[in-house]
Amino acid sequence: MNADRPEDGEQRDINFGRTAADYERHRPGFPDDFFDRLAERRWIGPGQRALDLGTGTGSLALGFAARGLIATGLDIAPELLDVAGHTASARGLSAHFVEGRAEDTGQAAESFDLVSAGECWWWFNEDDAIREIRRVLTPGGRLIICSFSYVPLSGNVANRTEELVLKHNPGWPKAGWTGIHPEHVTALDRGGFTEVESFSYMVDVAFSHEAWRGRIRTCNGVGSALTAEQVERFDADLAEMLSCDFPPNLIVPHRIFAASGRRT
Repeated sequence: MNADRPEDGEQRDINFGRTAADYERHRPGFPDDFFDRLAERRWIGPGQRALDLGTGTGSLALGFAARGLIATGLDIAPELLDVAGHTASARGLSAHFVEGRAEDTGQAAESFDLVSAGECWWWFNEDDAIREIRRVLTPGGRLIICSFSYVPLSGNVANRTEELVLKHNPGWPKAGWTGIHPEHVTALDRGGFTEVESFSYMVDVAFSHEAWRGRIRTCNGVGSALTAEQVERFDADLAEMLSCDFPPNLIVPHRIFAASGRRT
């Protein structure tokens, strides 16, 4: 999402495991209609073996499993994998979650029809990840890189929140993203994938003040980067801003962007 991409040379060791509780409660996953669009484009289908890299709390893997795919989610944060596993059990979904890195998955060669990366591509070493993805994909298998980003428009709650993040974390370089990622298309081209295409669309997501605060605590400019005391001070300031300037029921525009290609 907007808050989760490192600049060139920035460290990739942000610890999202520290925000697992907020991820579970407050961070929205990809909506159902996104998976419908993937199915309509024939990017996904029942029975496919899918590996979701950087799965986090399992938004993509769980969505795939609900549509009949055989899903494995992989992440470096065991705290997030625990949340994903519990969610799968609660929903009666057959999704498997394992600890590992996108650049070295530990999975067998040519063992997946689909590899996905949702809201995480920027944290990988791209060249190594592409090499590993090509190794685990079957010939003709598909890679999907996608994101689900809030959109900061002038004066809206996302824009005002990002201004507040910058006050508490002046070095945070992530403000102002629009959710369009041509670099994902470029990665597919560079990786030798064919039939490369992309799409994007906007959706509105509803938040209470509490939920929006929890959502923002999960961004890497706040919960995974600041100390616990700093997060507490930020959260108090955000609560005050929301109480003074915004209605109790927030509608926040988000953009979904997805790019895909096939392994030749």
